Amino acid sequence: MRDETVRLALPAAGDATERPISIAIVAMGGQGGGVLTDWIVQLAENHGWVAQSTSVPGVAQRTGATIYYIEAMPPAGGRKPILSLMPTPGDVDVVMAAEFIEAGRSILRGLVTPERTTLIASNHRSFAIGEKIVPGNGIADKGAVTGAIGVAAKTEIIFDLNALAIAHGSVISAAMFGALAAAGVLPFSRESYLDVIRAGEKGAKASIRTFEAAFDRVQAGPSDVAAPAQPAETDARSSPTPADPQLAALVARLTQELPGPVQAMARAGLRKVVDFQDVAYGAEYLDILGTVCTADRNSGGTERGYAFTQAAAKHLANAMSYDDVIRVADLKTRSSRRTRIERELELSQDQVLQTTEFMHPRMEEVMGMLPASFGRWLGTRPRLLGWLDRRVNRGRRVRTYSLPWFLALYVVGGLRGMRRRSLRHAVETAHRDRWLKQAIDAVGINYQLGVEILQCRRLVKGYSDTHSRGLSKFDRTLATIKLVERRDDAADWARRLREAALKDGPGKELDGVIQTIKSFA
Repeated sequence: MRDETVRLALPAAGDATERPISIAIVAMGGQGGGVLTDWIVQLAENHGWVAQSTSVPGVAQRTGATIYYIEAMPPAGGRKPILSLMPTPGDVDVVMAAEFIEAGRSILRGLVTPERTTLIASNHRSFAIGEKIVPGNGIADKGAVTGAIGVAAKTEIIFDLNALAIAHGSVISAAMFGALAAAGVLPFSRESYLDVIRAGEKGAKASIRTFEAAFDRVQAGPSDVAAPAQPAETDARSSPTPADPQLAALVARLTQELPGPVQAMARAGLRKVVDFQDVAYGAEYLDILGTVCTADRNSGGTERGYAFTQAAAKHLANAMSYDDVIRVADLKTRSSRRTRIERELELSQDQVLQTTEFMHPRMEEVMGMLPASFGRWLGTRPRLLGWLDRRVNRGRRVRTYSLPWFLALYVVGGLRGMRRRSLRHAVETAHRDRWLKQAIDAVGINYQLGVEILQCRRLVKGYSDTHSRGLSKFDRTLATIKLVERRDDAADWARRLREAALKDGPGKELDGVIQTIKSFA
């Protein structure tokens, strides 16, 4: 489906009635919901109307999502109307959503009705904290919202308002104001809307450009409803190019040694591993993957499309590219990261970017960078370790692009040459090898169980405390799988364990599945 505008005919409000016109706006922090509300109120008051606005923040729900509510009506014989403070389901004339899932929430709340409501919404996605913190895929399903489009509202104007605003150097509130003007819901002229914007100072020119572009887009006429396009995943990291003879040799080796169904995933894994460390580490990745492929072939993987090796190609690369202090420092000082931030913030040439990041390293992370033998020795000295931890384990606000901090991070990021001799690498390698051995042992008995064990690696991600929590879930999951690995339904139980661990951070659902298995294992 195309990213287009939908506009159906709706008559203007017309003459004064006993009922005010009601408008609900749902926006998140930085989207200009408050400015849009003020514009609409000012527009009404400029024509002698009585207008009232309220706002209800929803910080815990949607990372700053706020419902702004406006009621406006012409004066009725000098009487002062009593206006509502909150929208009432089934009694809202216009709902304006600055994000696609928020449009869906408005439909679920009953604010959007086919008898009355004009729905103006942007079909782009801004992920909430609740979607981001889920260990697995916590992105809300947009399918229900897409299905409701076309039947939920009397009039629908759905397109990527955010992209239009960015293209014209403004924010989404100006685009929504233009869409509201074009919808013809309020009995005011286009010039009246523009006068409100002109009355502002900062950013008025960009807002006017965005307003006019949105107005013209809606006036263009009806078209197809578009679901929000998923943002393209771009890898801005500076990865080695196949022009490197050593890397080109690895790619050629991959093509010769691995079966066709595996090669695409293996190439992606190879790029990630080499970017993490070096070409020699990429050769180790292919060595391990070759061993996995042999076990797969001996277990009948040819008939199964080498599903076991495909899973290993993905999750082995993730296991070998763990997030340590060196990796974090390297990523934070890459020029591609700064470029991405500048693009997202839409910085102009005369603006200066400065980032302040909160870092809270633990002594465990510092020990992980040390040579393995010295790190183990330090681990046997609890008093010395505690003394050091009290000096390391505290929060710091780091100005990444100030010269002292940038140089410090750059030096740490340059220690990758020492990584393979470090304590952290020794621990990660031992843990990785145990996981692979359990999967290879299982695939010879129960092919699907071997695949499920490989996919359990999804539980391990992140850095510091996040990594520790994921690793704890991973170890508990693999230990529980051993209790049922001889059962015919072992793969099903392994899948249930993994899905339960991915659903919630605290791991209560995982505890429940583990107790169930222990009750009969």
